[in-house]
Amino acid sequence: MKLPITDKFLWDIYNVTYPTVSMIDFILNPRAIKFMSGSQNPVFEKYRKEKGKVQFNRFIYKLKRNNYITSENIRGKKAFMVTKGGMDKILRASFIIEGRCKRKDGKWIMVIFDIPEKYKKSRNLLRSVLSNLGYKIFQHSVWVTPYDVSEKTEKLLQHYSLDNFVKIFLIEKI
Repeated sequence: MKLPITDKFLWDIYNVTYPTVSMIDFILNPRAIKFMSGSQNPVFEKYRKEKGKVQFNRFIYKLKRNNYITSENIRGKKAFMVTKGGMDKILRASFIIEGRCKRKDGKWIMVIFDIPEKYKKSRNLLRSVLSNLGYKIFQHSVWVTPYDVSEKTEKLLQHYSLDNFVKIFLIEKI
């Protein structure tokens, strides 16, 4: 499956900038994901050569406009940060590139949640995270996946302090 240029670029940024950081740590610490532009970053150089300077600048503008990256000045030099939207895109790209591994035992993971209305943002965040991990809606607040993502799910739930509202089950048959 061919990866869109935006996904490929963000995936390359992740691999070059943070080759030793796990995908979960990358998702959990968005403020730490900064990368420099220009000759300090081989990904920028590669894409600038492939696309040409004008097209590359338009591409970066599009990434910023679509809220995949933001820019800021660090010590007088332009640096970029991957946003939540960019991290979502990288996570989806990782599943395409690395492939999602179905559980070897054939069991499914089921997540059931009941998050009060006053935590609506957290509930929406949970839905986004579950979707990005490959879960599908079974019922309104019941999501299932055949993929081996239980460890990632648990880490994310703990990080966002949602584990009190969520139950995770291992299902043999749906």
